Amino acid sequence: MNNALKSLVKSEAFPGVLLLIATILALIVRNSPLSTIYIDFLNSELIIGFRGHDLAKPLLLWVNDGLMVIFFFVIGLELKREVREGELSNKSQILLPTVAALGGVIMPAVIFVAFNQGDSFALRGWAIPTATDIAFAVGVLVLLGKRVNSSLKLFLLTLAVIDDICAILIIALFYTEQLSFISIFIAGILLFVLWYLHKLRVGIKSIYIIITILLWLSVLNSGVHATIAGVLAAFFIPTVDKDGNRMLDQLDDDLHGVTNYFILPVFAFVNAGVLLHGIEFSSLINNVSMGIFFGLLVGKQLGVFLFSFIFIKLGFAKLPKNSTWSQLYGVCILTGIGFTMSLFVNSLAYHDSDVFVHSDKLAILVGSLASGIIGYLYLLLYSKVKRKKE
Repeated sequence: MNNALKSLVKSEAFPGVLLLIATILALIVRNSPLSTIYIDFLNSELIIGFRGHDLAKPLLLWVNDGLMVIFFFVIGLELKREVREGELSNKSQILLPTVAALGGVIMPAVIFVAFNQGDSFALRGWAIPTATDIAFAVGVLVLLGKRVNSSLKLFLLTLAVIDDICAILIIALFYTEQLSFISIFIAGILLFVLWYLHKLRVGIKSIYIIITILLWLSVLNSGVHATIAGVLAAFFIPTVDKDGNRMLDQLDDDLHGVTNYFILPVFAFVNAGVLLHGIEFSSLINNVSMGIFFGLLVGKQLGVFLFSFIFIKLGFAKLPKNSTWSQLYGVCILTGIGFTMSLFVNSLAYHDSDVFVHSDKLAILVGSLASGIIGYLYLLLYSKVKRKKE
């Protein structure tokens, strides 16, 4: 039993398991006698700073605007490494996942807009079903083991990385508030300092951390969403410092566990608490929930597969090595697991409003769960049928 538990904790699937546990726990607590304590806890004000120069925000916003900056900082580190030395450095290998990722953004957005035409507030959520939760999607593939070959896993990983880039651009372009040009100017100066340190290949982590915190505060007050600060700062971390230390890898290793085993589960716990008591079925069937659900479950898989199919048939790319169209489609289904990223975009779009009676969040959970279960069963059954034929 202990060996099995140790194996699970060390596996790539464990972050996805933690997210699932955090989500279930949030739903249980929100729909129990502890519900009031849960809400009061999320709305409790946390003050950080000095007298006259403090920053006061509800705990929920500290998680969404604060802890998630660290998550996006790690994404930025991984993006930089992939561009410099990894899969994104080889243009021939990123063409297909790039086109597929674009299809996975366009098709769900089209479905959501089709459901919500004429409602300007509802349309703010058009990007909710365009995201893919890499931790959950990869976790499902790990559970499938050798039934899915390495080329398809690489395809999904590269697609998820590009999907993250799309999410970052969408947040920067479409989910910004009224801009403060003074704060933007200060952020620009801090970015210049980071660039200069990067140019000199300074290897003192504490300097980068301090400047990144100041950059976060500036962006937080600028009207641009604060998580962008994490991505921008990560791009200026030297891959190798002047002493030959792989600083980028060291920071990634230091923070990777924190994000997977703490930040993302905490984010899921504070955002996935949907009140189910008193919700009538009719209140769940609205244009927003339908747009999100069908965008994730149908739009993502069709967009990714259709764009991949056309691109391959036109001769611009080939199927991932040793894979078939059926296997590729199974992986495409898994891209509908939006979960944490969709919840995050949802919080930006509707500012945690209960105008939809939380049906928006519930649609994210159900659509992501359906994509994960259907994708898993599809690939599992396909592999069994294939073995019988062989």
